Amino acid sequence: MTRDPLAPAVIAELLLSAMTTLRSELAALPDSVSAFHPAPGEWCAREVLGHLIEAERRGFAGRIRIILAASMPRLETWDQNEVARARHDCERDGRTLLDELGRMRDDSAALVRGLSREDLERAGEHPKVGRLRVADLLQEWVHHDRNHVKQILANVQAFVWPHLGNAQKFSPVG
Repeated sequence: MTRDPLAPAVIAELLLSAMTTLRSELAALPDSVSAFHPAPGEWCAREVLGHLIEAERRGFAGRIRIILAASMPRLETWDQNEVARARHDCERDGRTLLDELGRMRDDSAALVRGLSREDLERAGEHPKVGRLRVADLLQEWVHHDRNHVKQILANVQAFVWPHLGNAQKFSPVG
């Protein structure tokens, strides 16, 4: 079954929806949970926010702006784990991170809403994956957001798991 891709106006709303979910979840979390690492080398919720900030800047809105400004530009890669280590987001205030992402996300939603059909077909060359169209990046952006929202929710589940007692038997995984 072939499905049509999501339109830019829908994607803009989904970008804002993800932000609403993040604000709601993070506002409810105490510092001990937003700084919790479910396993060595895994990101805490604040580090996930930092990654989303960098992905907005470097991976999605940033790449779209680069593609719109030039004909078939060469896109750069970035080491997500190295950037996350350098940012030290686990030590930062979660509300400050949310505010930063929120400002960026509002600008990004406006950018996406303003894309034309011609803009969607414009592309850049990524050294690892090849040709990336603006349309491809938009769909990935929605997928990426939801993946990291699930990651934050899973961190909260991992935090509470040891405290379920016998109720752990109701859940198939910890």
